[in-house]
Amino acid sequence: MSSEANKATVREFVTEAQSRGNLGAIEVYLPPEFVDHSPVSGLPGNREGVRMLFSALWAAFPDLQATIHDQVAEGDKVVTRKTLSGTHSGPFMGLPPTGNRVSFDIIDILRVEGGKLLEHWCVVDQLALLRGVGAIPQAAA
Repeated sequence: MSSEANKATVREFVTEAQSRGNLGAIEVYLPPEFVDHSPVSGLPGNREGVRMLFSALWAAFPDLQATIHDQVAEGDKVVTRKTLSGTHSGPFMGLPPTGNRVSFDIIDILRVEGGKLLEHWCVVDQLALLRGVGAIPQAAA
């Protein structure tokens, strides 16, 4: 597939799974052999771990939205810079809901083959996420 087709596949997955909360997209886009090289601590590095993460995110942030800012593709890899935003309305990581609007940035690298996402690496702005849900105090202005 072309770089543009691979970017479109990643955009479709982000839209369905992260902005629409369609967890069925996990089976559509992530095959059983999918490997997450940077899973959240305590979650398996496979598509079940992705399902668990997205379920937790949607329970905590029922209005979750993903905004893609940039995508770069080369060969079978797609790099996406995006922001996840939502209102902390449910428990998250053992923390009660704060009602805070939370936004945090992510840079994903996905290996795409035949319209499927086979491997994933990412960097998450965990400090912004933890501050947003009240796990770490906000910095003084």
